[in-house]
Amino acid sequence: MTKSIRDAYGEALAKYGKVDDRIVVLDADVSSSTKSAAFKSACPERFFNVGIAEANMAAMAAGFAAVGKIPFVNTFATFITSLSLISARAFGSYSRLGIKFIGSYGGLSDAFDGPSHHSIDDLAVMRALPNFKVYIASDARQTDWLVKHAIDDSSPMYIRLSRNAFPDIYSEDETFEDGKGKVLKDGKDAVIVSCGIMAGTALDAAKILAAEGIEAAVIDMFCIKPLDRTLLLDYAKKTGAVVTAEEHSIIGGLGGSVAEALCDANASIPVGFVGMDDCHAECGPYDMLMHKYGLDAEAVAEKVRETISKK
Repeated sequence: MTKSIRDAYGEALAKYGKVDDRIVVLDADVSSSTKSAAFKSACPERFFNVGIAEANMAAMAAGFAAVGKIPFVNTFATFITSLSLISARAFGSYSRLGIKFIGSYGGLSDAFDGPSHHSIDDLAVMRALPNFKVYIASDARQTDWLVKHAIDDSSPMYIRLSRNAFPDIYSEDETFEDGKGKVLKDGKDAVIVSCGIMAGTALDAAKILAAEGIEAAVIDMFCIKPLDRTLLLDYAKKTGAVVTAEEHSIIGGLGGSVAEALCDANASIPVGFVGMDDCHAECGPYDMLMHKYGLDAEAVAEKVRETISKK
């Protein structure tokens, strides 16, 4: 069975923590959910459960970062980008301390806990913070790389993880580069710019479209900030139609970032957005929620058809 993204994160944290004593891990009493408990088992002396005190947790992390440690701060994405935000802004964004904010249960993946636990605005919030880098993991292999990259890069950053297991899209020997998207499929009629688990969904949508004679390219834009503008503009010019696909509000996340880049480059092409359409989602089975709110492969394919028709 495919490894879940959160399990891959816990394993990577423990693996790299064993060989680098600069790494410290803080959690807000949900380590069994975020899987930071794997680090606790491997390196108990560097694990801190602060309880349900997310703002204090982020401030504590700032202290660790100020003395040369590499703090990973863990809780659900919706809480780390709200309750921890004042510390993220003051100590990460303004003071440029290298705190790693890890948002677990991204998007709608905490399906049955509903709107209070869904995270559909986190990318917009963290992308707006100066000096922050923002990433969203697409599969287990990429998650491992993101943990290693967070250790090697001194920048403050936000990494969003999903709760669930999804088919891998990368091989074990795949390499990644900061600020560079990955072309998962070439195409000439449109490009689907995706992130997170929507990268796999975009590939499924491209298969649906291929059966109709539509050649859609797929990009995994796992690094939302800084955005790979060169790759985006190359494919915008090549295909003449762009569709973004994200498990997030269409306001301020990947879609907003892509639209800003296209406008800045005076790219006059049709753009379509797949995401939460300025609403909250209810409780329910994850797959059913993704279908209801237009985040499945057929919804992506339909948005591509619609956008191509506007050329």
